[in-house]
Amino acid sequence: MHRYPRDMTGYGPTPPRANWPGGARIAVQIVLNYEEGGENNILHGDAASEAFLSEITGASAWPGQRHWNMESIYEYGARAGFWRIHRMLGDLPVTVYGVATALARAPEQVAAMQASGWEIASHGLKWVEHKDMSEAEERAQMTQAIALHREVTGAAPQGWYTGRCSNNTVRLAAETGQFAYVADSYADDLPYWMEFGGKQQLIVPYTMDCNDMRFAIQAGFTTGDQFESYLRDSFDYLYEEGQAGVPKILSIGLHCRLAGRPGRAAALRRAMDYFKSHEGVWFATRLQIAQHWTREHPAMSQLKPSQMDRDAFVAAFGGVFEHSPWVAERAYDLELGPTHDTAAGVHQMMARVFRGADEGARLAVLKAHPDLAGKLAAAKRLTAESAAEQAFAGLDALTDDERAAFVDLNDAYTSKFGFPFIIAVRDHTKASIMDAFKRRKEQDRDTEFAEACRQVERIAQLRLIEIFSP
Repeated sequence: MHRYPRDMTGYGPTPPRANWPGGARIAVQIVLNYEEGGENNILHGDAASEAFLSEITGASAWPGQRHWNMESIYEYGARAGFWRIHRMLGDLPVTVYGVATALARAPEQVAAMQASGWEIASHGLKWVEHKDMSEAEERAQMTQAIALHREVTGAAPQGWYTGRCSNNTVRLAAETGQFAYVADSYADDLPYWMEFGGKQQLIVPYTMDCNDMRFAIQAGFTTGDQFESYLRDSFDYLYEEGQAGVPKILSIGLHCRLAGRPGRAAALRRAMDYFKSHEGVWFATRLQIAQHWTREHPAMSQLKPSQMDRDAFVAAFGGVFEHSPWVAERAYDLELGPTHDTAAGVHQMMARVFRGADEGARLAVLKAHPDLAGKLAAAKRLTAESAAEQAFAGLDALTDDERAAFVDLNDAYTSKFGFPFIIAVRDHTKASIMDAFKRRKEQDRDTEFAEACRQVERIAQLRLIEIFSP
């Protein structure tokens, strides 16, 4: 049994309506990362100096040494950059990703955040890499971060973002039961729910593209105009989608030591003025977005085939291919995962099994289908699915002449091809079924065998859509 853990489907082609307050066409969510004083530093008990997200091109960690230039760049963020951004955005809803140890070294800044009503979410205990931490160590640091955050701010954080995370981070954060949302994801433009241990956790995805971190990497922004242009283009496209009825979130990531530099702050200010010049823009904290989403789109239980055992899977889907449970049995052994927990996902796996089977096995599936309006229908011996499908097209209420015509066509078709005429009746009317019957019985066997197989797959698809419908 193969289970692939990633969800590559998400909301698919029909994302939910966000229903932002006041009918807003876009939610603009600004994050200010406060990391200064929480970065790698031997003063903080770390093995080496920081090497990430600074003005120093090609910076590397200095084992066992302080890095004066690196430290002073981070200090700029706390001493000057924070205050420049605060003066610019102090009257707007902002979420701070606060590294707990950095907040503990920033009493004036924390007071200013709180005076502006900014949300202070947790950005972990220290601004360090977590990928190689043991699960026990990361869990312990998460517990320490929450406790220190409470001591420094007066309240426990309701949001979490590690950033330099491990594969365990989101699950560990969810297991605390502490957070209205977790932001360690870049997977969507809208919030979504994930399940851990039977409990649902809301994920409010963050961003790496609309993020001033791109000033500190080689494939990034070099001038403020590039940053402003990218923010404006992102806003315009999402605003257009909102006008079309599918509003999203524009998530923007800032760092005190990066966006707080004058040349970048000027570009940020121009972008903010541009956003404000539009109607229907909801500036919100991540917590406000999480609370809104939880009200509008609460976690719902849904069919999750990838989590079923074999017996449950076959019981649910064994009848999708008429009287052929082997299709479901073999599909269960494929690489199912969360991305297959939809009608399209299960259909793809079952269709793969059917298409990969030899001709004899596929022929047996064709022969398992009943004649349209035939003897089994008259004797009321159809499967529930087939009976409902034939009734949909009115084949359960034929006149005597119509029934006789179907019997003649069934006999001629089956005699020629060796399997019954198969068509996805939910796609047709009684008249179009009759026309297809007459047309297809004139085809050669190979062509008609292929067409019958396609119709079998379409019938299965329609049955799965009905199974997954709320």
